[in-house]
Amino acid sequence: MDNTIAFRIAFFVLIGAMLAVRIVFNMRVRKLGERVMPDKEAIRREGIALFAMRFILFFFLMAIMVLYAINHPWMHALDFTLPEWARWVGLGVGLMSIALLIWTELELGRQFSPQLQLRQDHQLITSGPYAHIRHPLYTAIYAFGLSLALVSANWFFAAFFLVSLMGLAARVPKEEKMMLEQFGEEYRLYMERTRRYWPKM
Repeated sequence: MDNTIAFRIAFFVLIGAMLAVRIVFNMRVRKLGERVMPDKEAIRREGIALFAMRFILFFFLMAIMVLYAINHPWMHALDFTLPEWARWVGLGVGLMSIALLIWTELELGRQFSPQLQLRQDHQLITSGPYAHIRHPLYTAIYAFGLSLALVSANWFFAAFFLVSLMGLAARVPKEEKMMLEQFGEEYRLYMERTRRYWPKM
């Protein structure tokens, strides 16, 4: 049985859920009086090149989403074959990644920021998912990118997943440097007992 339409629906369910989560939590942070957009110091920490790449990739992704939504022939040229079970697994991974994202952002509360910036009286969070891994937010993003590649079975989204991997991998050391500067030995000890993206066995 051809489940092409079902997979397209699943793809946009994932996208819609992710956008809803980000909008809700960004609004929540703004309501608490914190900024969502980066300040000059956050851009400096991340680096102009990496920040600009993220900015450009976001709008490029939006354009590709439109092409995928209207079922443009260009997108079909990038399709690859996957067994249906693998694509359903991708949907499961996507839903779990959104659940992890929600858990992480709830745990962070007003500390949450999509930028490399600290809040006034910033607290080091080591509970919830942070008790097991240092960057559960990035784990969720990685898993979500993988899920889009699997559900769509499209080389563009597979490539976007790989580019995201590289971009976030370049960002994480900068974030950890910022945390070390802020929390010193407390964060160093935290780093020793946790891994970046998955729990220690």
